[in-house]
Amino acid sequence: ALQTSSCHICTWKCRGWWDHVNCWPHAAVGDVVSQPCPGFLHTTGQVFRNCTELGWTDPYPPHDIACEYGFNESLPLEVHSSQRYFLFVRIMYSVGYSVSLVFLIMAVAILSLLRRLHCTRNFIHVQLFLSFIFRAVLIFIRDAVLFSNEDSFHCHIYTVSCKFATVLSNYCIMANYSWLLAEGYYLYKLVSASLFSQRKHLSWYIILGWGSPVIIMSGWSFAKYLHEDEGCWEMRRSEWIWWILRLPVLLFIVVNLLFFLCILKILVAKLRTQDMPGNEFSHYRKLAKSSFLLVSLFGLHYILFAFLPHKVRGRTYEIWNFIELAFASTQGFVVALLYCFLNGEVQNEIQRRWRRWKMKHHVQLEHRRKCGSMSQSGGGPTNITLLFKSASTPESALV
Repeated sequence: ALQTSSCHICTWKCRGWWDHVNCWPHAAVGDVVSQPCPGFLHTTGQVFRNCTELGWTDPYPPHDIACEYGFNESLPLEVHSSQRYFLFVRIMYSVGYSVSLVFLIMAVAILSLLRRLHCTRNFIHVQLFLSFIFRAVLIFIRDAVLFSNEDSFHCHIYTVSCKFATVLSNYCIMANYSWLLAEGYYLYKLVSASLFSQRKHLSWYIILGWGSPVIIMSGWSFAKYLHEDEGCWEMRRSEWIWWILRLPVLLFIVVNLLFFLCILKILVAKLRTQDMPGNEFSHYRKLAKSSFLLVSLFGLHYILFAFLPHKVRGRTYEIWNFIELAFASTQGFVVALLYCFLNGEVQNEIQRRWRRWKMKHHVQLEHRRKCGSMSQSGGGPTNITLLFKSASTPESALV
């Protein structure tokens, strides 16, 4: 409660702040501000402060008298339990996003640096990895903005940067699903048509993967600003606003599942007619299996956790929230694992590079040993020509 003086147009002399017990709003000189005792103390007392030329006065009556509680005593058990829970959850998902970030960066480096792996399919993989990398980075940025200032966190004073970080985080989540749809569409075109221009389609993949989330997030941000401009834009009071995000994601998931049903039908038909070599069929089958697994897992995760968390409370909410954040923070790790580190082509290329490096290193050591032995024997100048060419199979036509 704020009892203002007769001066309504003067500037704030006392800035709002968090005194580790109550949140005090901005006030002008002469204002008397009252705040209730913390809810966890279960009392109806109030504490007052005056705004003077020198700033805020000390609270009166003191908290221990007004709230009938000695602050030297231990806080209620539920307060400590809640603090421990949120600290543990934050550490847990921070570790999850950190592990995902490391593996995703390694996967992008591998697919980008190894020239034999350059192809349209791996280009789409890299874009998917980047969407998860941006998502993890923005989670850390959002937490840094949100928890950097206790006044903002406890007094619910959220800056534009916090809202912008939330928008970008949701954009990256949308990009995760749009690039998964691009994965499914590309695989469908690959097995259904023998010839199609890959370079011509790259621009359409970029528009689908990065462009469509821009349109969706623009509409969502506009609706939030006009109808629910609260907090850090994480509130879910108006359900219709969140359907602006839910409907496109559900559409991406359903269309992707339809693509994989068609892919499965085409692969079975080509196998029966022996229209596809066994190795090629096995390759496409593994791609379809990995993509279908990701879409199924992420789709089930989104449907379960996007609709139910705001309807549960208490211990059920804590368990639900923990599982959701644990799964969300490790999605990037799962994507990198399936599309890069467990990819047969990637493993073969890394092994080939390793064998080539070992052979080259061995030849160099032999060359140095022979040169050293000849110089010790006192022989005349000798020209040694070493011809080395690593045996390698012709590059496979990656698609």
